[in-house]
Amino acid sequence: MTEPEIVVVADAAALAVEAAERIVAALDGAIVARRRADWATTGGSTPVRIYRQLVAAPLRDAVDWASVHVWWGDDRYVPRDHPLSNVKAFDDVMLDVGDFEEGTAGGTGRGVPIPVSHVHPFPVTEAIGDGRGAAWCAATLAEELRGADVPGSDAWPAFDLVLLGVGSDGHLLSVFPGSPALDSSDLALAIPAPTHIEPHVERVTLNPAVIAAARSVLVVVAGADKADAIAAIFGEDVEPRRWPAQLARRSGATWILDAGAAGSLPGR
Repeated sequence: MTEPEIVVVADAAALAVEAAERIVAALDGAIVARRRADWATTGGSTPVRIYRQLVAAPLRDAVDWASVHVWWGDDRYVPRDHPLSNVKAFDDVMLDVGDFEEGTAGGTGRGVPIPVSHVHPFPVTEAIGDGRGAAWCAATLAEELRGADVPGSDAWPAFDLVLLGVGSDGHLLSVFPGSPALDSSDLALAIPAPTHIEPHVERVTLNPAVIAAARSVLVVVAGADKADAIAAIFGEDVEPRRWPAQLARRSGATWILDAGAAGSLPGR
């Protein structure tokens, strides 16, 4: 197996700085190459720290945000403003919510100047409001993504950057151990609420095949509670059905771990 780059930093604060700088580099590189960057981001607590770095000088001014399109690798099946939503943190930190309904963001300096039309969440709020269900939500996002100007093969878009976290059970996206998503040919799909890990809510997720197709993959993991999972993911046994996060153990990926998460790796 061709291994990714592993970067170990002192703590969650240092992880956020390192990740934000690498996100800026990936977005800038894509914009230079094709005048547009497509970024698939993630949810959880770690991205909040990263977003706070991105909206602060000097990184806020280092990206042509009008050329960035933001997608999500997965989301919980809850409204966009719900605390469990993977989109809420982005809205709260990265977007200038005061201008949100006017179709732009960043006007008062609280966020970044990214057009709201360039923000592409799973349409969970609409699906819930219309009673259409998670499968409709996933299919609608897949249709939007296929119609977007994202390079790649006929089957899988090649995002310029995919940002990922890892669960304590070794999952990434909303692809849990033994998930049917591992055998699916759908670009996006609904995932039943997991019973083994919180929160116990239904999900929608992109197919994990987008990880192999991505131009750049950045995995961020903080906390000693993830150390055993990280050790198994980088162990000798390669079993993506047991440890789906091994799908991001690929060339061109960078894993940024804080000291706690890296604590059980050999030699650490």
